[in-house]
Amino acid sequence: MPSRRKSREFAMQMLYQWELGGNTPEQVGASFFLERKTDSEVESFARGLFRGAVDNIESLDALIGKNAANWRLERMAAVDRSILRVAVYELLHHQETPPNAVINEALEIARRFSGDGAVEFVNGILDSVLKSLPAREKKSKI
Repeated sequence: MPSRRKSREFAMQMLYQWELGGNTPEQVGASFFLERKTDSEVESFARGLFRGAVDNIESLDALIGKNAANWRLERMAAVDRSILRVAVYELLHHQETPPNAVINEALEIARRFSGDGAVEFVNGILDSVLKSLPAREKKSKI
């Protein structure tokens, strides 16, 4: 499994734990990797996605809510909500990652961790979010 996907999975799990467990982000961050052995790059990227999503939760939720036709955030499955928050945060704040890669990774995570219909649900919202964002500048990577 690519390390970036593992990081995204960890970030989603941390968000889920934070939201449902009632712990502070600091408590989640301190305890999450105690029982998980992973390399520092995976952990660092996961922590960055988690912390970024927590720090920007209000604007992420507003954007997700605006693009989730007929769905209120509180009615969404907590796993789906966490997947969406991580993906939208990455779309907004990690523009070096191609949007299609972010969305495809979110769909794979939904396929692995969520229930029936989650892939289509997550895809529909992320597609709508992406279309609502200003076009990204083309960057060449050499």
